[in-house]
Amino acid sequence: MSSYVIFLIALALFFDFLNGFHDSANSIATIVSTRVLSPRHAVIWAAFFNFVAFLFFGLHVAGTIGRGIVDISVMDSHIIFATLIGACLWDIITWYFGLPTSSSHALMGGLIGAALVKAGSGALVWSGILKTVAFIFISPLLGLLLGLVMGVAVHWIFKNQVPSQVDHLFRKGQLLSAALYSLGHGGNDAQKTMGIIAGLLFSAGMLGDKFHIPLWVVLSCHSAIALGTLFGGWRIVKTMGQKVAKLRPVDGFCAEFGAATTLFVSSFMGVPVSTTHTITGAIMGVGALKRLTAVKWGVAGQIVWAWILTIPCAAVISAITYKLVTLK
Repeated sequence: MSSYVIFLIALALFFDFLNGFHDSANSIATIVSTRVLSPRHAVIWAAFFNFVAFLFFGLHVAGTIGRGIVDISVMDSHIIFATLIGACLWDIITWYFGLPTSSSHALMGGLIGAALVKAGSGALVWSGILKTVAFIFISPLLGLLLGLVMGVAVHWIFKNQVPSQVDHLFRKGQLLSAALYSLGHGGNDAQKTMGIIAGLLFSAGMLGDKFHIPLWVVLSCHSAIALGTLFGGWRIVKTMGQKVAKLRPVDGFCAEFGAATTLFVSSFMGVPVSTTHTITGAIMGVGALKRLTAVKWGVAGQIVWAWILTIPCAAVISAITYKLVTLK
């Protein structure tokens, strides 16, 4: 294995760390904001379930990223480098401004930008791209709908009890819903980096004739994302847990459970969805259940604009990077 390939694997794992760092807010914002767990205990709880997620999910999402966005025959070390630089820089920029954007779509945008520069639009696998783009809209709407349905169901079941009587129940329930969400987060997001590393190894001839994900890649990626979650992106925690809608334990439980269901379904379908989009939609759904004005739609609008810009901005950064590293 060449030193350049080792460097790129390290860079991919750094992106995975950034993914956990950036998206840890999604896993812990509700449980911290409702004061069910302290920030320190919340990140430990989330990181543990991020890591063990490989025991529960297949590798369908990794396969989509590795060969379902860009033709695997076009993939090379320069494309991987440019992709990771585009995704990492966009993650850092949006973290700085406290915007919960999608690391998944930053990665996809990076792949698209570099591949377009190298081989043109013929290198793109449109079926995989369109499926992923469709879920930019489907996953937050599904999260919103499931969060809303969960909220309606819970409020109907406990309609004859005052909040103080059920608060302790949902404080415990949030431990379960946060664990399920963190499993979904690890199961979907860690696989994206697995796909990138496996694509790199395949293009370098290290996987033989058949594309597959080695076990050491699986364990390395889950370790990196869990470590990132441990460090936590606190700027985004504030946005997710306080600025979109004020949450109580019952609200946090409904939002996390709805978002976790969306992630489980999409991971088994092999769709690399945004955990950010999913939990934000669920929080909006739960917030709107109380009243539409409970959701701060101005903040939600800023988040949506960041979602829209993620793929093109990461693609532009990646395209420029690819041009620079291939200058002769």
